[in-house]
Amino acid sequence: MKFTRKASAQWKGSGKEGGGTLTTASKVLENTQYSFNTRFADGKGTNPEELVGAAHSGCFAMQLSFLLGEAGYTPDTLDAEATLTFEDGAITHIQLDLSGKVPGIDSGEFEKIAGKAKEICPISKLLDTEISLSVTLI
Repeated sequence: MKFTRKASAQWKGSGKEGGGTLTTASKVLENTQYSFNTRFADGKGTNPEELVGAAHSGCFAMQLSFLLGEAGYTPDTLDAEATLTFEDGAITHIQLDLSGKVPGIDSGEFEKIAGKAKEICPISKLLDTEISLSVTLI
């Protein structure tokens, strides 16, 4: 399967005083504000690291659902959270925290399949950083 996705950014002004907007082709993000404050402080809007976290947790959860299905399980819920550490101009670590309710699976098998999902998720493969995973079966 091959496809393309598109998103765009517009920035106006200097790095610290300026601001920009992000738009995705799907329009889920449409002129969504980002700025120095939304990236490095507590401004209203989004930032690239938050979007990477959303992409990573979403990709990981979907990949895990596919792998669970291949193993004969259907999850009731999979909750994945990605916490990025930004340090000295780089994302140095991502912590994936997973909790899931999957009928019929034991915690060992759930952890094993989740570990595989972490490794083969396309966003995990894209990122050049350490990725840790904690797993809780509900």
